[in-house]
Amino acid sequence: MLLGSMESDMTCGTQAAQVLLEQRYKDMARRNIRPLPTFDEAGFRCCSQFEEDGILLYIFSLIGVTNKTAVEICAGDGIQCNSANLIINHGWHGYLFDGDRKNVVRGSQYYRRHKDTFLWPPKLTHAWITAENVDRTLQDAGVEGEVDLLSVDVDGMDYWIWKAINCINPRVVVCETHNVIPADKALTVPYDRSFKISVEDYHGASLAAMTKLAKEKGYRLAGTHRYGFNAFFIRNGVGEELLPAVGVQDCLLHPYAKHRSRDAWPKVGNLPWEQV
Repeated sequence: MLLGSMESDMTCGTQAAQVLLEQRYKDMARRNIRPLPTFDEAGFRCCSQFEEDGILLYIFSLIGVTNKTAVEICAGDGIQCNSANLIINHGWHGYLFDGDRKNVVRGSQYYRRHKDTFLWPPKLTHAWITAENVDRTLQDAGVEGEVDLLSVDVDGMDYWIWKAINCINPRVVVCETHNVIPADKALTVPYDRSFKISVEDYHGASLAAMTKLAKEKGYRLAGTHRYGFNAFFIRNGVGEELLPAVGVQDCLLHPYAKHRSRDAWPKVGNLPWEQV
């Protein structure tokens, strides 16, 4: 059985509104209307955890797409993730990976039943991603070369996994960072292929660390969602006049980000972080 009528109607309404919004953004860019919206103004949540759906729609409305391919590492069941809205409402092709087999089964069933994806559902792959196997895992799933989007949110080895990826060339990268770490510190947890969180707030990498890695790989920080820990990096040479680089400090001004750094960092600051 496909989606019930109520959920189907909601999907149709979302699609229509998003198509109109996409065309509005394109028109603003084409007519050189300034100022353009900020990420804070463009953000909304449809399938993402926070307002990543709106920010990604905004980014790709401005910079365009190539092959509408999204790769997401640690996508959970793929129903709530950064790629889901693009796949369901905008016809994108997805390669989603997760280390929990139950998530992969549940997500595969969902997309095979969904009216907008049942003919060509995204490919969900069960895999524990490490720096050593990430390229091989992506290639084995059938994805390499140019892609429009890479999303990395593994709650631990995010820095090291993005650093190790060479087989795909994403135009936009979304990474979760750890805003417990002060803005001026480029730190990550040391590499451990078997890492699991055992101490609260000791995981991941700072926004400064991911921005430094982004620069090494040819990307710029274009902004974050309002809370400052999900960051959007765009490949240099792609849409720079529309979405220029921003500073790390400018992304961590929300009261939540200040609260996390002020209250949580003293509890974990003396743990063995690695400077990059």
